[in-house]
Amino acid sequence: MVRVDGENNGRALIQVRNIDMKYRRGSEEIHVLQGLSLDVAEGEFVAFMGPSGSGKTTLLNLIGGLDTPTSGSIRVGGEEISELSSAELTAWRARNVGFIFQMYNLLPVLTAFQNVELPLLLTKLSRADRRRHVEAALSLVGLEDRMKHYPSQLSGGQGQRVAIARAIVADPTFLLCDEPTGDLDRKSAHEILDLLTALSKEHGKTILMVTHDPLAAEHADTILHLDKGELVETVRTEARV
Repeated sequence: MVRVDGENNGRALIQVRNIDMKYRRGSEEIHVLQGLSLDVAEGEFVAFMGPSGSGKTTLLNLIGGLDTPTSGSIRVGGEEISELSSAELTAWRARNVGFIFQMYNLLPVLTAFQNVELPLLLTKLSRADRRRHVEAALSLVGLEDRMKHYPSQLSGGQGQRVAIARAIVADPTFLLCDEPTGDLDRKSAHEILDLLTALSKEHGKTILMVTHDPLAAEHADTILHLDKGELVETVRTEARV
């Protein structure tokens, strides 16, 4: 279960402690996150909500090692990532983080199979092992019959499923989803959210999702509301109780 009180929880997969994040814009200092602390348990599905500029995506980027905090600590699986160098963070992300974005970010010149295979090209897996991993990931998202299709030949929902397969193909420690249903119609969005729920519930994946959609957030175990860089409310959902 998510904890936001900052107390030590040795069982938490993700531990964020007293995170501050500041940017400079000319002579102005922008304080994006202020003293934020939280724990996320392994297998937890957490949704972050809040107005634009509240720090949701910044928090996601920090936990995913895309940025480093001005101060504070971030530990994932007991490893302190806020002190890693840029090169070390790149290697850490490849091992631990699966990213899912609003616009899918599929390469149009590659087939669904080739898009999903991309993260595995950085590993030492053989070609045969890569194929097995890719086919398993596409099967899990229900697209084993679309692996030779290009992104232009897929619907929006299918494109996002390919993106999810790419995110999980290397079996990352956790998934980060930034508005994963923001570009989808309601039916496709519901299917994607059901898939994310199944990844958490049936496959034990830890998922952190930023969304503006209350209906999307209800699929999570816990909804955390941010405002002006601070956690202001925590809601435990009934989605899977």
